[in-house]
Parts: sequence; C-alpha cells; structure tokens
Amino acid sequence: MSDMTETTPGWLTSDELEMARARMPILYVEAVPVRVDDSGEVTSIGLLLRIGPDGTVSRTLVSGRVLHHERVRDALLRHLEKDLGPVALPRVPASLQPFTVAEYFPTAGITPYHDPRQHAVSLAYVVPVTGDCRPRQDALDLVWFSPQEAASEVVLSEMPGGHGVLLKQALAHVGVVS
Repeated sequence: MSDMTETTPGWLTSDELEMARARMPILYVEAVPVRVDDSGEVTSIGLLLRIGPDGTVSRTLVSGRVLHHERVRDALLRHLEKDLGPVALPRVPASLQPFTVAEYFPTAGITPYHDPRQHAVSLAYVVPVTGDCRPRQDALDLVWFSPQEAASEVVLSEMPGGHGVLLKQALAHVGVVS
C-alpha cells in the first residue's frame, strides 16, 4: 500500500514517483545563489550544507522538481524559498534562459552528472539574492564563498553527483573564473 496521498495538486505519492522515475526523465530546476555588488558583479556564492541519506555531509545547490502544471519560474522561486527561507529575496532573471541544461543519469559516467535514483533533466540558473538567507528543510547551513574559494578543488570535491561541474559552469557563465 502506498504512503498517504498528497492532496497538493502536482504531487505524486512515493510509489507513483518511484514508478515515474523508472520510466521517464524528471524535470528539475537548480539555482546557484549569489550576492552581487552595485555593478552586478558576483561577489559571493552560497552553497548549502546537507547530510545525505547515507550520513555523508556534502555541499550542494538549490534544487528540486518542477511539478505538473507549474511554471518553471514558480518552481525556481518555490525551491529558493524552501532552501533559503522566505526572506532570501531572490531576483529571478526576467528571461528564464538557463546557463546550462544538466542531464543526470542513474548510470555513472554517461555525463558528468549522476543521480542513482533517476534520469533527470535540470535547467540551471544563477540567481542573485539580496535578503537574509536562513536554510530550511534538510539543509544544515548555507555558507557564502568568494568565487575563487567556490572554484577551489577542496570545495568542488565536497559536491557529489556533478554539482561541482555545474558550479564551475555557473562561475564561468558569470565571468568570475575560467
């Protein structure tokens, strides 16, 4: 018997989600939260600290599924609020052109992105935030790094599943490291 059915439109039960993940790619959004100066240059990158199901601690990005009948913009805002808190004040770009599309596979090595649960396609964005970020849900903390610190091998090695590759692409996209 399945878990209790969620009454929020667009949500799947655990069994339904598992069945869907086994049969089709799932659409996600990912966000790299940044702080910018008055000229729009990125000064800090925010990375979440999480404990995985296996007990390992890692750094990660804001990430989550797009629900059925949900606009990408709304999904992005929902996940930013869920992970960074209600007063993070994200500035989602007027154009929703992602800086990249990341394709995660359950089989490691097909792309730099790996998710053992599923085949997922993720639209990735750099999103400036101006408010007070207080991580919620399963995030332990949000740590702000300079672009150079965020691009360091030490930080990138703490980001599983290809999130380090995605972060490097985000930094190159905004022109702060090559």
